[in-house]
Amino acid sequence: MASSAASSVRPPRPKKEPQALIIPKNAAEEQKLKLERLMKNPDKAVPIPEKMSEWAPRPPPEFVRDVMGSSAGAGSGEFHVYRHLRRREYQRQDYMDAMAEKQKLDAEFQKRLERNKIAAEEQTAKRRKKRQKLKEKKLLAKKMKLEQKKQNEGLHHWLTCLYPVTPTAPTPPDSTQLLTVRTPSASRVLGMSQV
Repeated sequence: MASSAASSVRPPRPKKEPQALIIPKNAAEEQKLKLERLMKNPDKAVPIPEKMSEWAPRPPPEFVRDVMGSSAGAGSGEFHVYRHLRRREYQRQDYMDAMAEKQKLDAEFQKRLERNKIAAEEQTAKRRKKRQKLKEKKLLAKKMKLEQKKQNEGLHHWLTCLYPVTPTAPTPPDSTQLLTVRTPSASRVLGMSQV
């Protein structure tokens, strides 16, 4: 007996260091203190609260023990039993109505999402088609320009084959062209009439 008691004794906890009391003045300081406390021991698991479950009425009992009879002369306590049963039934009906309304709203939301998705896809397809048309138009214009350029080069080559161009020496300027001066004062000096 003594050996089992000795083995179940825990080792003593390490002493905590005394800390100064800090009173947070605002929410930011409070959050800072909480974070500092968490970061002092990063190996310690952090409790993350789970999502609160939605309230649901208690399921109906498997076996009803006190069934209300139709005989007269019910006692004074039966009214309170009836009242609780009625309240529970009203809660159950309200819950069922609320769940039906929620399901209806969810279904409407999903339909609206689907409609919006289809409309967005149609709009995207329309814009994609427009972009594709513009791309094809640019590509066609570029192709036509290249063909036009090739045709002009082929025509030029064909013309040069028909009418070969012989290089000629530059002609010397006329002596009359040399004396032609465009300014009126220079023509007076040279004794020429205005051209």
